[in-house]
Amino acid sequence: MRGLKIGVKRVVIGLLLALPPAVQLKVLPASQRYDASQIPEPASVDRDARARLFIAPANSAGQGWAWAHAVNNFVDGSVSTNMAVVGPHDFGFGCGEPVPLGTYRWSRRWQRAQRAAVPAQFTHVLVESDRPLFGDAHERTAAADIDDLVAAGVSVGLLFHGSDIRLPSRHAARMTWSPFHGDRWSLTPALQQRASELQRRLAESPLPIFYSTPDLALDVPNGKWLPVVVDPSAWEVGEPALSHGGVPVVAHAPSKAAVKGSDLVDPVMAKLDAEGLIRYVRVENVPSARMPAVYTSVDIVLDQFSLGIYGVAACEAMAAGRVVVSFVSDQVREFVSAATGLTLPIIDISPDAIEAEMRALVADPERMLESARRGPEFVRTVHNGRLSAKVLEEFLER
Repeated sequence: MRGLKIGVKRVVIGLLLALPPAVQLKVLPASQRYDASQIPEPASVDRDARARLFIAPANSAGQGWAWAHAVNNFVDGSVSTNMAVVGPHDFGFGCGEPVPLGTYRWSRRWQRAQRAAVPAQFTHVLVESDRPLFGDAHERTAAADIDDLVAAGVSVGLLFHGSDIRLPSRHAARMTWSPFHGDRWSLTPALQQRASELQRRLAESPLPIFYSTPDLALDVPNGKWLPVVVDPSAWEVGEPALSHGGVPVVAHAPSKAAVKGSDLVDPVMAKLDAEGLIRYVRVENVPSARMPAVYTSVDIVLDQFSLGIYGVAACEAMAAGRVVVSFVSDQVREFVSAATGLTLPIIDISPDAIEAEMRALVADPERMLESARRGPEFVRTVHNGRLSAKVLEEFLER
């Protein structure tokens, strides 16, 4: 039955792709329609540069764009840009070549132009999250795109952000509060199947592999850490944490509440707020451009309490000089210390003791201020793009 459904789907997709754009737009769902008169131009850079890097198509948390800028800022003789598929609920992250979802999936004109332009323009490509570079309505895979690029003489690397490669069963086995236990998250079975298949392929891949958060070293042991990048100057725009003299203002801004442990955080913070011990701000659906104002208006940022990691949001809060509170595994802390020689300035709180440990923290302003003071320097040293550019420079020398 499943095979029959897949066969029918392919026939339907083939018929849709064969239609003229004007007819396509009448039958496609509203969320996947595109403006046939405004197809984005293919990606391009200065072709005189020694190395020309293209990063696509995920741009998770704006990192494709940030890594491209790191190359442009810190690697002599190299240029870079990125492409990302932009859906209807995009958070407005920076992007060199934003491509509407409908265009990416259905515009044959854009797909042909992109397929021709990338190998002609770029010497190096980083494929994010094992997603196709040149459109996916015709069920073309990232592997097929990679094969074509390699055949054209392009150096290709693979890049992963988190749930695209993290194996749920491995995470659950070592983390009591993992979101992958039981039925806590409905996507777990699909993620397990995809990550299992992908990790088998990667184990035999000759291509360079990069990952953005240190915990993924367990899932991609043959990969390299590519630190996330934050522009410190965009976040150093507010008064110091706790300088207002009132009760601490605490914010929690989960990108995905189901995997950030928000169900553990919200009731505790509501209780402490009701007691007048803190003021709690729950942040949702805020465009990226407004987040510096959000973080610099609070004192404490609660990141996550399920995954045991730190990523872009925690780095942004550290850059803003906030007190960052999270659950970070020993593996991640030890990895960062070994790789950078620095101690991660995130205050650790156990998921099973959030209330007691938050009460103790709020009663210890010196501890909070010390952590907040160390955050900006840590970000400027590890996450301002220079270290990431050094990692990418080794790839660009291939």
